[in-house]
Amino acid sequence: MSQSNKIIIIGGGIIGISIAIELKLRGAKVTVISRDFQQIATNAAAGMLAPQAEAIPPGKMLDLCLKSRTLYPEWVQKIESISGLETGYWSCGILSPVYALKDRENYALPSLNYQWLNQVAIHQYQPGLSPEVIGGWFYPQDGQVDNRYLYQSIIAAAKELKVEIQSGIVTEIIRKKGKIKSLKTSIGEIEAEHYVLATGAWSQELLPIPIFPTKGQMLSLKVPSYVSRENLSLQQVIYGSHCYIVPRKDGRIIIGATCENIGFVDGNTPVGIQQLLGNAIRLYPVLRDYEILEFWWGFRPNTPDEMPILGKSNYDNLTLATGHYRNGILLAPVTGMLIADLIWNNQSNSLLTAFNYSRFMEVGSQV
Repeated sequence: MSQSNKIIIIGGGIIGISIAIELKLRGAKVTVISRDFQQIATNAAAGMLAPQAEAIPPGKMLDLCLKSRTLYPEWVQKIESISGLETGYWSCGILSPVYALKDRENYALPSLNYQWLNQVAIHQYQPGLSPEVIGGWFYPQDGQVDNRYLYQSIIAAAKELKVEIQSGIVTEIIRKKGKIKSLKTSIGEIEAEHYVLATGAWSQELLPIPIFPTKGQMLSLKVPSYVSRENLSLQQVIYGSHCYIVPRKDGRIIIGATCENIGFVDGNTPVGIQQLLGNAIRLYPVLRDYEILEFWWGFRPNTPDEMPILGKSNYDNLTLATGHYRNGILLAPVTGMLIADLIWNNQSNSLLTAFNYSRFMEVGSQV
């Protein structure tokens, strides 16, 4: 494609903006159409980079996640250098405590760095854990990024690169003879040479692809003022079986997250917050005395196999990049790179093969 060709990305979350930046760096003219950001999965995330802690089974999904984790340090350095804003990236490692030996599941991959800590070792390594904890896995290569800082940084980088970002809602994709002709939007009808669908949980409003929202409720606590940053004992993410606890360098502690397949139902609920607090305090009891800062929720874009939909569609000028479920933040670097290479250089990486939408399609159907 030449620079005169205009690409429109539908969706202004972390995935859409990451693709826009990569395309712009390759020489593309890019416009992003973005709805209100309040409920997107980017805001609801905890920012964990946790392919090992989440025990993703060996296969293409794990390969994709590990590739993106490897890209992260250089990628955030690039974003920060363009934007001038920090992303909150922290290669802190993730600890996965368990209450019983039957919960000791882990995929033994000799190429990856991890270790089992017995009961004595884990309590020495992480003071303050519940006495119920009998051991756990430590994954030193997993880590985190502050999703809110990252999003501010990546938006600033896109604007610095002259990516055009328009606020609006795409209401209809106009299709004609195997191509996308135009988009009907709240700001008028617009056209481009190529389109990227990156609308996350709202993707099925525009195309018949199997994506549905999974609601996640979260909250944050504040480390008390009498606990200095230097003496803060929680220096890595704690990933339990029923919750995760994510310490931020600015003194916040993020607790998440519920998984509710109830559609687009807004709001926090007493039962959801009670569940999160109960599980977090059981795992790390010191939290019971910390101040509550904030509650929020968002909608993760889920698919039947919990893997994203990436790559070409049945339309010559439409590329799909959606359905990242719980791994949108983690997969932003690799998605941006792979989709930009596919569109701009017509270069299809073998990593994309397993994530094509056709794995869900019946004979004769079209997306």
